[in-house]
Amino acid sequence: MEAVAYSNFRQNLKSYMRQVNDDAEALIVTSKDIDETVVVMAKRDYDSLQETLRILSNSYLMEKIQKGEQQFQKGNFTSHDLIEEESDE
Repeated sequence: MEAVAYSNFRQNLKSYMRQVNDDAEALIVTSKDIDETVVVMAKRDYDSLQETLRILSNSYLMEKIQKGEQQFQKGNFTSHDLIEEESDE
């Protein structure tokens, strides 16, 4: 993860915003006061992180995931071919 000083970040805000979105890598923006240091990340990455945390905190979903993983490890599953949707063209 790259780090940049606040003053440099402010001067090149648009460029850093584009970089964070294009690279899908968060950026640390440092400050003289360590308590004011922040992390900048793309919204889609933030949304993904929030969804992951939501799933991890849901015991019902985690039990289903763990049960599925156990079934898979035991070979207790069925594979299916993907269904391709026809286009309207």
